Amino acid sequence: MKQIKNSRYIKFLLFAAVLMTASQLSAQDDEATSWTDGFTLSGSVDAYYRANLTGLNKVMLDESGDVFAFPSAPGSSFANDTGFAIGMANAILSYEHGDVGAVADLVFGPRGEDAVFNSFGSPAIVNQLYVYWNVSETVTLTFGNFNTFLGYEVISPVANFNYSTSYMFSYGPFSHTGLKADFALSDDLSLMLAVLNPTDWTEFDPFGSPSFGAQLGYKGQYLNLLYGKQGFTEFYNTGTGEFVDTDLKALFQIDYTGGFDVTEEFFLGINATYQDTDGTGFYGVALYPQYKTSENFTVGLRGEYFSEMENYGAIGAVAPDANVLALTLTGSATIGDHLIVKPEIRFDKASEDSVYFVDSDLEIGDSLASFVLAAIYSF
Repeated sequence: MKQIKNSRYIKFLLFAAVLMTASQLSAQDDEATSWTDGFTLSGSVDAYYRANLTGLNKVMLDESGDVFAFPSAPGSSFANDTGFAIGMANAILSYEHGDVGAVADLVFGPRGEDAVFNSFGSPAIVNQLYVYWNVSETVTLTFGNFNTFLGYEVISPVANFNYSTSYMFSYGPFSHTGLKADFALSDDLSLMLAVLNPTDWTEFDPFGSPSFGAQLGYKGQYLNLLYGKQGFTEFYNTGTGEFVDTDLKALFQIDYTGGFDVTEEFFLGINATYQDTDGTGFYGVALYPQYKTSENFTVGLRGEYFSEMENYGAIGAVAPDANVLALTLTGSATIGDHLIVKPEIRFDKASEDSVYFVDSDLEIGDSLASFVLAAIYSF
């Protein structure tokens, strides 16, 4: 009888051990599954073809073999090379576990290199790098490097309707590094407050002078503010041993970004911005009407007026108050679930003594018409 009891006891211990082992393996599987569920990989790849319709399309050399003239391009960022060209490869790695998460947004290629500001020759591949904490259902804190909250357009071509970019986007900030707090005040109303490095100083602050940002959003309409000194506020005079105030003025920028669904097929986007630093800066306005002709095709126009103040130098100006009018007509065709093809015609007309464009006869003019065909794959 005792032997039978001992046998049953041993069997019970073995059964309990099996259950514990299975439970541990199940917990490990659940943990692995949870980690996998929290990780996502997304991104894009883009390339394009660009040709000037009224301008030079090749590099010109003089008799000595030196470069005499380059092909003209709009004075805005990206998509400015002629012939077949590449944009960038974009890989976004994100992980979220519970209320916290992290994002690493990496870019490779000419578009990425133009978009990322780095310090002292370090690799220019980090577009965004931040961690966040969902403190509650209505409050989120973000710490690190993130793309700007100002403006209608962004660095990634996936989120823009037009492939080429506007002047306001090109000369407004690209990215910020700092701490921001997002508040969902209601279903329609949001508020963001931020303490930041000076604009586009994404790796560190050399000036010891923080900037401040704010965004107020209501039903898809956003009012954005940026304020802060963007350079050294003083220098040390080695001769006198005293600190000298540079009397540096702070940059102030106010920006409105929004849009309206006029009908189910027709959308109107709007962007207006004003940036000033002691009387010099720029301002502009752009309208983005877009009409969806079918499930797979939309046509849109960007009409932008951009002007600089007191020789700001944004558009290569000689005159103190140069301006440019840019009209960009873009078609957007979706092929399958991931590929977008965008044919685009753009016309830039600058004020006298501002932007110079060189035509095929090497004559200098104030306008340029160009064509772009872009292909964007997102995943």
